Amino acid sequence: MPRIAFDELPGDARVWIFSAERGLTEPERARLLAEVDAFIDQWGAHATPLTAGRHLAYDRFLFVAVDQRAAGPSGCSIDALVRQMQALQHELGVELVNHAPVLFRRGEAIERVSRESFAEMAAAGAVGPGTTVFNNTLTSLGDVRAGRWEVAAADSWHARAFF
Repeated sequence: MPRIAFDELPGDARVWIFSAERGLTEPERARLLAEVDAFIDQWGAHATPLTAGRHLAYDRFLFVAVDQRAAGPSGCSIDALVRQMQALQHELGVELVNHAPVLFRRGEAIERVSRESFAEMAAAGAVGPGTTVFNNTLTSLGDVRAGRWEVAAADSWHARAFF
């Protein structure tokens, strides 16, 4: 039973957050989730199955988390996850494995810009410490659940980098 419902994973589960460059269409979402489910179903570390789950938020943020209590991911198993996501990004024609861009909200819309563009926007006052950003650097599912993923820039690494 390697794949479980995402909400059944414990707070200390290790999480990876992949962000699509744009919102995915329904066929793209279905393909992405089916491929990720198939990957999780066979995912292991040193011949030990990993207990993992996934969640898609806002049609563009894919969370993959592993319950490390039974067996934790190895470097090779993490590399396999990244390779799977890179293959999917190629098949879908949508960038998924790039943590350099800044994702933030402008009203209800989610925008994605380069760090340089975000810095220029900050200097011009177009974004500020109160701007809602997505902190895709989190590694603990508990941090995501505690509300540290979608936060004001002042409460994330963005504050140190841009303000």
